[in-house]
Amino acid sequence: MNAYDKFLTYLPEVTGPTQKRLSFNEKLKWTMLALVTFFILGVIPLFGLGANALSRFEFLSVILGAKFGSLISLGIGPLVTASIVLQLLNGSGLLKFDMQSHQGKRRFQGSQKLLAVFFIIFEAGIYVFMGGLSPDVGTSPWFLIFQLLLGGLLIMFLDEVITKWGFSSGISLFIAAGVSQSILVRTLSWLPSPNNPQISAGAIPALFQSVSRGDPLTATLLIAGIVSTIIVFVIAVYAQAMKVEIPLSFGRVRGHGMRWPLSFIYTSNIPVILVAALLANIQLWARLIQNFAISSGNGIVTFFSIYILGQTQTAESGHGIVQWVNPPNIVSAIITSSVTLDVVIKALGYMMIMMVGAIVFSIFWVQTSGTDAKSQAQQILKSGLQLPGFRRDERVLERVLSRYIWPLTVMGAATVGFLAAFADISGALTSGTGLLLTVMIVYKLYEEIAKQHMMDMNPMMRKFME
Repeated sequence: MNAYDKFLTYLPEVTGPTQKRLSFNEKLKWTMLALVTFFILGVIPLFGLGANALSRFEFLSVILGAKFGSLISLGIGPLVTASIVLQLLNGSGLLKFDMQSHQGKRRFQGSQKLLAVFFIIFEAGIYVFMGGLSPDVGTSPWFLIFQLLLGGLLIMFLDEVITKWGFSSGISLFIAAGVSQSILVRTLSWLPSPNNPQISAGAIPALFQSVSRGDPLTATLLIAGIVSTIIVFVIAVYAQAMKVEIPLSFGRVRGHGMRWPLSFIYTSNIPVILVAALLANIQLWARLIQNFAISSGNGIVTFFSIYILGQTQTAESGHGIVQWVNPPNIVSAIITSSVTLDVVIKALGYMMIMMVGAIVFSIFWVQTSGTDAKSQAQQILKSGLQLPGFRRDERVLERVLSRYIWPLTVMGAATVGFLAAFADISGALTSGTGLLLTVMIVYKLYEEIAKQHMMDMNPMMRKFME
């Protein structure tokens, strides 16, 4: 063991279970405990916080699993950023991890945690010193950074708790919890909307109020948002259920076999989480750099902020990077007769960015997560299965699986990227990317529970799952 590997062993971590298989009730207990803790942390404000320039990015906080101005203002951003950087380094060959060996996987996971801690510290400092979260008069900025650091570390350990003791992963469930809360509020809330106090914040109460007041334009916009949400939900569930099944046989038992399923959305929601978090970070960084440019008066920073990134207050009229990662609501523009060629071009550009980004991260994820053709072939052979009519050879099985896995990796990621972009530009009730992610996360969670715990769960719960 070299010095770096030895150093990684000193990183604090959540101890995993000693038993090989946890019961449904045990996993449910730890998952619910982690989610309740996540929501509690989200309502604890930062002590000594003054101006909160990030509060206007509420739609980004949903994707990042964050609550700007609270103890978890960083959310899952540092964790996802660490994963993105490490996958890019590994995929490009600058760093190489042997994901086939136990030691290589431990080094990858340890490096990812070390990088996550670095980004927690780095982003906490950036948020405070660049004006995103400004300390109140008499409050030290270091005290604010300490609170952000504490919240970021708690999120990291909660993610580990869910990954080792609960269902799915903490990153996925924190996104799903935030989006579900946002959908519930924006659908059913009777409280006044902060943008238009004359109607409710929830789409359904606001729809009835608009009809009763004789406001067909607002009612049409609300109906479009509801319909868009339903369409994305239905298509996402249908695409998640699509599979390619490869017939296999038991080599030692003649006449018996099974079908090995490969999901159409092969890499699940991981690529969309990564690309959505990347785009959210770009918008947040643009805002922070703009605040720094205004406060410092630095000409170079101001030029970079306006002409390269694009000022966030003028997202509809500029042509910086921010304008291409900020989706326009094209359905609303059509309904209000304000659609222009510029809006259409930005919508198409955003859709291409989401699709290409999802494909790139999907390819990197297959290479680093052990879901490539070679790893799948090894897993199949270890299960005592083989291709009927072929000799038991890993190379043959790998070659056959490659015909399916790489096309599914690309087509599934492109489909997910398209759906996420479509939801964003069609005015869904919450972030389109977040909505798509939540559908896929919940569906994947259902499949995992149904596959592993159908027999040991409560009879009432089992009847519900069936």
